[in-house]
Amino acid sequence: MIGKRWIIGCWIAVMGGCLMACAPQAVREAEDVVAQADSLWHAGKQYGIDEGDSATLAQAYKTLEAIPLPFREGLGLGSPYAHTCYHYGKLLRAKDNPAAAMQAFIAATHSGTKDYHIIGRIYSNMGSICHLAGEFQLSYDMYERSAKCFLADNDSLSYYFLLNDMAFELAEQRKTNEALVLLNSIECFDTILSSSVHLTKAEMYKNEELYDSAIYYANLTCKIPQHQLTKMLIKAQSYSYMGLKDSAVNYANELIRHTGELFYMNSALYILTHEDNKKCIEEVRNISAERSDTQKLIEIRRGKLSQAVQLLDQDLHHEPDFRWLYAILLTLVVGGACLYVYNYRKRRQHALLSQQVEDLTIQNKEAETQHEKIIGDIEKHKRTITDEVEKNCQLIINAESFPQNIYWKDFNKMRAVIDCQFYMIATKLSKKNVLNETEIRLCILVLLNLSRVDISKTLPYASSSVGKLKDQTAKKLNTTGKNLRDYLIKMTVD
Repeated sequence: MIGKRWIIGCWIAVMGGCLMACAPQAVREAEDVVAQADSLWHAGKQYGIDEGDSATLAQAYKTLEAIPLPFREGLGLGSPYAHTCYHYGKLLRAKDNPAAAMQAFIAATHSGTKDYHIIGRIYSNMGSICHLAGEFQLSYDMYERSAKCFLADNDSLSYYFLLNDMAFELAEQRKTNEALVLLNSIECFDTILSSSVHLTKAEMYKNEELYDSAIYYANLTCKIPQHQLTKMLIKAQSYSYMGLKDSAVNYANELIRHTGELFYMNSALYILTHEDNKKCIEEVRNISAERSDTQKLIEIRRGKLSQAVQLLDQDLHHEPDFRWLYAILLTLVVGGACLYVYNYRKRRQHALLSQQVEDLTIQNKEAETQHEKIIGDIEKHKRTITDEVEKNCQLIINAESFPQNIYWKDFNKMRAVIDCQFYMIATKLSKKNVLNETEIRLCILVLLNLSRVDISKTLPYASSSVGKLKDQTAKKLNTTGKNLRDYLIKMTVD
């Protein structure tokens, strides 16, 4: 047994010596490439795109990958290898090869490095690929791993950015309460971070069909390119859902002028196809054809992204294959110190997890307090709007020019005035598709709190029939004639 171990030990030593003797120049060149790529990265540039040769970066990746993990760690190349995987993976993403990029990122997660910052960025890129593939839960899991890496690296800014990314994935899954808890735990001490949080809230409220809130938070984002595109898309879609076609078309056209990215283009072209009534049939056909071409390209990209996600899924569910040589090498190198290192790492991990649990407990309590405050603010805001509605009603009906002051004889102009004064109430009533013009007019007069006699004079309508019309209209809105005005005020506030 001892003789066999001695032979294996000698073989490992000879193999390591061969690795050092055969390719020291290639390893040094690979390290130089990594250093150049890091330098460009910190300068806001990308190796192989802005400067540097992509083939050289690919060769550096292959050179360091060819060194077995134990020797790579023993030579102190674990961190350079992870950096190479990061730069090469980003280059492959830029070259529209997400599957190969994902393979490079996965390799980095198995590098064994303790460079938490670079591993955090790698998990963030993996989450981004999953997001583009529509795998929002898997994207959330990758962002969560990234956040833990930045927390271990004491990088609070990056940690909060990743919490926001996690909240965005929850918003995509319509897990609004969970997303709000995460968002409320973020300390927005950075302008871009604050803008990112607003953008996530805009997306969340858009998915919850609270389009006024979505537009409000979208308008709070700062003017940086990566936020402007998403901001324009959210506003275009929100206005489209609200039936404000001109605004939706305007932002859709603006989005197309600023980007050629397929997913944005597809959404913008959809709005232009269905909402732009000013275009002739030929223009609409051209837009439809362009969108059809865009969707074909998206299907191709989604196929590539799906391959990347499959690689990640396979890796996550793959049982580690600890070969006998690796086990013997670890036994020979680590020996008796293995147990001590294991216990030491466990204690550190336990302390870190305990701190995380404590921090999250505090954050949850703060989030609950903030949530209660938000609910109170919302109720206060509703009361303010109700008071404003009542005030506007009095101003309108007490005016000498009533009902000419609301263009009573011109239904469309009247709708515009009422929408402006009462938070789109006329449009909301029309979109229910259950009321005719007379019934909508009645609802407006009821909202203005006119008496039955004044209503009959204004419509005009027989005084004896106003009550019946009111009950008939209320029934279509699933309420009663007695509660119709309360219903309309609540509809205005909501």
